[in-house]
Amino acid sequence: MKNFFQLHKMSLLLIATTAAFYWSFAYDLERSDFFKLIGLYSGAFYLSWKLYTIEKVNFWFLAVAAIIFRLLFIGAVPNLSQDFYRFIWDGRMIAAGFNPYLYLPENLIESGTAPIAQANELFNGMGALNASHYTNYPPLNQLLFAITGILSGKSIIGSVIVLRALIIAADLGVLYFGRKLLENLKLPESRIFLYLLNPFIIIELTGNLHFEGVMVFFLVWSLYLLQQKKWVGSGVVFACSVLLKLVPLLLLPFFFGYFIYKRKHSNSSALSEDTELGFQKLIGFYIVVGVTVLFGFAPILSSAFIENFMVTISLWFQKFEFNASFYYLVRWVGFQVKGYNIIETAGKMLPLITIGILAGLSLFRKNNSLEKLLTSMLFGFTAYLFLSTTVHPWYLATPLMLSVFTTYRYLLVWSFVVVLSYSAYAASGFQENLWLVALEYLVVITVFVMELSGRKLPFFNTIR
Repeated sequence: MKNFFQLHKMSLLLIATTAAFYWSFAYDLERSDFFKLIGLYSGAFYLSWKLYTIEKVNFWFLAVAAIIFRLLFIGAVPNLSQDFYRFIWDGRMIAAGFNPYLYLPENLIESGTAPIAQANELFNGMGALNASHYTNYPPLNQLLFAITGILSGKSIIGSVIVLRALIIAADLGVLYFGRKLLENLKLPESRIFLYLLNPFIIIELTGNLHFEGVMVFFLVWSLYLLQQKKWVGSGVVFACSVLLKLVPLLLLPFFFGYFIYKRKHSNSSALSEDTELGFQKLIGFYIVVGVTVLFGFAPILSSAFIENFMVTISLWFQKFEFNASFYYLVRWVGFQVKGYNIIETAGKMLPLITIGILAGLSLFRKNNSLEKLLTSMLFGFTAYLFLSTTVHPWYLATPLMLSVFTTYRYLLVWSFVVVLSYSAYAASGFQENLWLVALEYLVVITVFVMELSGRKLPFFNTIR
C-alpha cells in the first residue's frame, strides 16, 4: 500500500484536486455565474488531461477515478439544465397510468388535474417553454423515466439519484464495450478515457442528467457486435439507441459501404478479404433495425401521438436556435436580404443539405473497414451539428465517442470550448453572446481543417 501511494502520489493529488473542482461545480455553482463556471470547468479539464497523460498505462486506476468523479454528483440537483424536471414529470405520468405524449403539463396545471406528486414543483422547474410542448423523448427513454417514477414517485432528489444511477450504469457499459472494441481494433485501451474522464461528459451527462450517455452505450455495444459479425444483435441494439434518441438514424446510411464492399482486415500473418456480409445482410440489418424501432413505438402509436410528436420535433428545426454556426451566418444574410429571421426556410433547407452530405459520405467514401466506418460517422455527425439551428453542449457526446476510435481530436477541443455557450444564461435573462459563439466555432473549425490537412496540435502527441 505504501508503494502504491509513492508510485501514484502526483496522480492522487490530481484526483483530489479535480474532485474538489467537481464538488464545487455540483453543489456551489449557479448557471448564471459564467466566470466561476468557466473557471471550474477549465480547471477540471486541465487536471483531468494531466491525470490521463500520467496514468494512461494504468487502465483500472483511471477507471476508478472516472467512477469516483461521477459519484461526487450523486445527490446534486442539476444546475446547468432544467430538462430533468420534464424527465421526472414524464416518468411519473407513466407510473400513474397516463400517456405523457398526449398531455401538456401547462394544461394539467391550469386545470388542476395533474395526476402526479409535486406537480407544481416540477412544472415550475421545467419552465414555461418546456411545459407548453408535448414531450419528444422516444419510448425507451420514457421507459427509464418510468422506472424512476416507480422507484421514486414523491421525491425530486430521489428521482435525480435514480436517473443518475442509470446514466452511470450506462457509462460502465461504455467502459466495458468501448475497451473491447479498442482492443479488437488494435488501438490503446486507454483511449476510452478521452470520453469517460472528459469533464464535459461527467458534467453534462452524469451531472446534468442527459441521456445521450445511455444512447452512446447502445451505439458502442452495437458497433462491437457488428465488429464480431453479429449483425442481427447489432441491429437490435442499434435500434435501442434510436429508441433513446432519434439522432442515430443519421448514421444508418453509413452501414451501406461496410456491408457491401469487400472488407480487408489484418490477421496474424497477412491481409485477408472478409466477404461474409453483403447486400442481403445489409437489407436484413435495416429490417432488424426498422422492426425493432416499430416494436418500441407500437404500444404508444396513435394519430394523436404522431401529430403531437412530429409537431414537437419540427420545433427543433424551425423555431429553436441556440449555439449554431453556419445557420447563424445564413440567418444574418436573411436579415440583410429579407429583413427578418428566415429560420422557417433555413430550418427546412439545412437538413436537406445535411442529408446530401450524409449520402455523399455513404456512397462515395469506401467504408470497408470499421475504422473507416467510424470516421465517416464522425464526419457525418459533425456536418449535422455544423448545419443545425440548435447545438446544445450535450449533443457532442456521440461524436466525441466516435472520435475515440479515430485519429481526429477536434471533438476534444470542441468539448472544451463548448462551455462558452453557457454565457447565454445570465442573471438578467437569456441572451447569447454571438462573439463567444463565433470564437467557439472559429477554434473548432480551425482545428478541424488542420486535422483534415494532416496537421496535428502538439499537445495531442501524448495520445497513442
